[in-house]
Amino acid sequence: MAESAHSPAARLSRIFRKAGVFLAKGQLEQALTAFREGEALAVTLGDEEKLALFREEITQCEEQLKEG
Repeated sequence: MAESAHSPAARLSRIFRKAGVFLAKGQLEQALTAFREGEALAVTLGDEEKLALFREEITQCEEQLKEG
């Protein structure tokens, strides 16, 4: 069954892809903003698995910003 474009899983995936595009361009601040948006949505949805994923990415992004 195909996911609706507005389903929670689709929204989380879209945010994650958007952050990935920013990372690929070296735009860490924008990627961090997108990851935080995903974190907030995962909290709202109660999706612990995605929440952990977004938080891991946030940590990595913050570390890269500090290094660089």
